[in-house]
Amino acid sequence: MSRRVLVVGAGIGGLCLAHGLRQAGVDVVVHERDETPAPRHRLRITPDGERAFRECLPPAVREGFVATSMRYTKGMAAYDEHLVQQWEHHDEDDGNLDRVDAVDHRTLREVLRTGLGDVVRFGSSFSHHELTVEGGVRAYFRDGTSDAGDVLVAADGTDSAVRAAWRPGDEPRDLGVRAIVSRIPMAKAIKGGLPEFMHDRFTSVVSSGGVSFGLLPMVFRPGTDAEDYYTAVFNTHRSHLGITDDVLFGLSGAALREVLLNRTADWHPDLHGVFAHAEPAETHVLALRATAPGPAWGQGPVVPLGDAAHTMPLSGGAGANVAAQDAAALCRVLTMPGSLAEGLAGYQADVTRRGTAAVAESVRMAQASMRLDWEY
Repeated sequence: MSRRVLVVGAGIGGLCLAHGLRQAGVDVVVHERDETPAPRHRLRITPDGERAFRECLPPAVREGFVATSMRYTKGMAAYDEHLVQQWEHHDEDDGNLDRVDAVDHRTLREVLRTGLGDVVRFGSSFSHHELTVEGGVRAYFRDGTSDAGDVLVAADGTDSAVRAAWRPGDEPRDLGVRAIVSRIPMAKAIKGGLPEFMHDRFTSVVSSGGVSFGLLPMVFRPGTDAEDYYTAVFNTHRSHLGITDDVLFGLSGAALREVLLNRTADWHPDLHGVFAHAEPAETHVLALRATAPGPAWGQGPVVPLGDAAHTMPLSGGAGANVAAQDAAALCRVLTMPGSLAEGLAGYQADVTRRGTAAVAESVRMAQASMRLDWEY
C-alpha cells in the first residue's frame, strides 16, 4: 500500500499508531517537538485499552509492554480524611498472568519508542499545514522543513497545535480543578507508617473540605529492577487552595509538597504523613480540562487521535486507553483497501462517539467528589 501517514506527536497514541502502520508496511513518520521524558507516574490500563495496545504492537514491543507492567488486582477502598472507611471493592483474579493492569508512563513511552528510531523525528515542531491539489496534506515545521503525506494525524495532546490550526477556538474547557500529582516511593511510605490496609490497593479519599485524593500503587512484575511506588493525586477546586494560578503553576515540586502538607494538616496522621515522602522532582500541578461535546473534525485528510480529540480529567484513568483504541481503529482504516475518504469519515465518527462517552464518564466521576466549573 502506497499511503504515507504524517503523525504529529510521539505520545502513547502516536507511537502505537506508528507501530501498527509499520507492521502493515505503511510509510509513516512521527514528528515530535522535544524529547522531554514523560513523568514517572502510574497509568491505569483497562481491558479495552490492553486489547488495543496488543493489536498495534509488534511481538517484541508487546513483550516489553507486558514485562514492564503491573499485574496487581487487590481492589480499592474509599475513606474520609479521618480514615473512616466508606466502601471497598475486591477485584477477582482471572488467572491470566499476562494481564496488564497498569504501567509506568515514562517506561511505557520508552518501550513504545523501541524499533522506531528511523520513524520518529525529534525537534520537529508543527507550525501549520495546507491541503494539496492531490487530496493530501503538507505539514510545515518551525525549523523551516515540511513533509507531505496522504493523512495528517493530530496526536499532539491537549494543547494540540494541529487542532489549533484546523479548528481554531476549539480548546478544551478548564474545569476549575487543580491536581497536584506526585510520586511516592512505596518502601519509604510503608517504613514511614502507611497503614497496612493501604499498602496494596487503590485508596480513594474524599474529604469534607472539597478534596479528592487517590493513592495508586505501582508494583512491577518480579524480575524488573524498577522501584515500586505510589502515584498520589490530590484534586481540589482552585478556590480552595488560597493561591492564584500564577503563583501555583510557578511553584517548585518541593513547594507543592508543602502545599499538600499544609492542606492536609487536619487529616488522620497516617494519611497526612504520606505526603512527606513525595518526591519533589516528580511533583507537578495540572489544570483539569475536558473537551466539550461537538461534531467530528469533518471531511478531509486531517484527523485527531487521543487528547487532541477528547481531553478528559484524570478521574477514571481512561485517557491512555482511549488513545490506544483510537490508534488501533485508525490503523485498521489506513491499512485496508478501499476509499480512504470513506474510511476516515468512519474513523472520525468512531472517535467522536468513543471520546464523547469517555469524557462524559470521566467528568461524571469527577463531579461525584468535587466542585467543577462546568457540567458536561
